[in-house]
Amino acid sequence: MINTYQIFLISDSTGETLERIFLSLKAQFKNIDYKVNSYSFTRTENQISKILDLAEKEKNSIILYTIVDNNLAKTLANACSKKRIPCFGVLGSLILSFSKLFNQRASHEPSGQHILNEEYYNRIEAIQYTMNHDDGNLLNDGEKSDIILLGVSRTSKTPTSIYLANKGYRTANIPLVNKNSLPEFLKKNPENFCVVGLTTEAERLVDIRKNRMNSLKDNKNNDYTDLEKIKKEVDDAKDTFKKYKWPIIDVTRKSVEETAASVIKIHKIFSNKKNA
Repeated sequence: MINTYQIFLISDSTGETLERIFLSLKAQFKNIDYKVNSYSFTRTENQISKILDLAEKEKNSIILYTIVDNNLAKTLANACSKKRIPCFGVLGSLILSFSKLFNQRASHEPSGQHILNEEYYNRIEAIQYTMNHDDGNLLNDGEKSDIILLGVSRTSKTPTSIYLANKGYRTANIPLVNKNSLPEFLKKNPENFCVVGLTTEAERLVDIRKNRMNSLKDNKNNDYTDLEKIKKEVDDAKDTFKKYKWPIIDVTRKSVEETAASVIKIHKIFSNKKNA
């Protein structure tokens, strides 16, 4: 019989950091059945008590937490110890270690990473810019982009753009439909912009496009899912990338996060060359 683990994620902020850490953690273990119970903005002993009452009633409960208030973190850890519930603090020891390294006391303020500073507003601006320049829109001011993604339809351009925007990069994405898809400013000065070509295996693209058509209940566009035509699309796109000497990323077996990480590396190399 497979045991279902009840994972309680307790955070004094949005819980975003904790969720990402758990995603990385669970990826290391296969065939584990679990249910995630998330609790954000947990900042009082009363909230802690109510969550632990629920955890105690469940079988195989495990608690992970990010709580920067030392007293509240100790309250949670002590209560879990008494109830014999496995409990793991994610940031506590790191904050203490860095406090010693920096010879500085930590602020222990929840949501410190979400402070409304210039970096935050730049990120919001990047998100707005990216949403407005999705799928080839508003190319008249595409020159303001930090990053431009190119690729045929369904090569993860939009989700990658949004992920990059959340990292603070103003990202435009342009679908390559034919030879006239490229805007003039890219043709004239291809080396002046951080352009990345996204490609994928044609066979994989067929499946993705068929699923897309099925979800839209549109089975009339045979060219869109024809393997031979897709192979030509992909080859033509690669020829375009090579012509202008733009780097290419094959997204066939990459997650959006992995693709975005590769794009950011390319952007750093581009920026270093430009500023040299």
